[in-house]
Amino acid sequence: MQRPLLIVNPFASSVSEDRIEAVAAELGDVEVRRTEHPGHATELAREARGRSALYVFSGDGVFNEALNGLAADVPIGFIPGGGASVLPRALGLPRDPVAAARKLVGGTTRRISLGRVNGRRFAFAAGIGLAAEAVRRVDRRGRTEEGGRAGNLMFAWTIVHLVAERRARFQPALEVVGEGRAAFAFVANCDPYTYAGPLAIHVAPEARFELGLDLLAPLKVGIAGVPRLLFSLATGRGRPRDAIYGHDLDLVEIRCDFPQPLQVDGEDLGDVETAAFEAERDAVSVLVPR
Repeated sequence: MQRPLLIVNPFASSVSEDRIEAVAAELGDVEVRRTEHPGHATELAREARGRSALYVFSGDGVFNEALNGLAADVPIGFIPGGGASVLPRALGLPRDPVAAARKLVGGTTRRISLGRVNGRRFAFAAGIGLAAEAVRRVDRRGRTEEGGRAGNLMFAWTIVHLVAERRARFQPALEVVGEGRAAFAFVANCDPYTYAGPLAIHVAPEARFELGLDLLAPLKVGIAGVPRLLFSLATGRGRPRDAIYGHDLDLVEIRCDFPQPLQVDGEDLGDVETAAFEAERDAVSVLVPR
């Protein structure tokens, strides 16, 4: 079996040459490959078949790329290098990349499910409408001077700005097939859905990596419903009224009234009119702390 491979996104917010060296030293005898263009991590992950392990030091976007190229027999570990790094945090890893690498080396493996929408895998979250529009707007802000993407606090602020811009009114704009109409849709593969700095955002508190997908799709949102929605997202309690819920699902099909943005793991996949979210159960082995 070949030695482990470490894929590094050198442009991620918390990645530097010093940290790459420190992470590699914790992991031991690894081959280090740096991504050079969008989609490169998918290519590198495809080449990792036969490796004893695959590590990815990046943000959530490159984690997603790697999962979309991963061979099923290679354990994968995620080292936080982005502004949010939702996936490793949701798997119980510390935010410091060197400490996370140390935990992975002394850790174990865990089988988890993934989601897939229109053929694209995702690890923790996807959605159409509100959250996807926020992802798009954050991307439009561009990169920091160090080359990193705006962090999760900016994402949270963008959500607040969107709600204010719409005067806290979101009318039905899509149909969840077999369930009814809704304003927007969140699809979760775990809890939390994302983070706003240290604050966890809970869309589907019952969602678990080992299960199928969870769905939250508010039928509509008005001024009176915004405080309840925000309370629910911040605490995981008090679900919004008038919403479609689904737990441990294998398939969620959505038809939009007009093209709407779709996001997976914080990555903008463009506008869609239809989307089929599928659970890929027991999909991969991930490296986690003991």
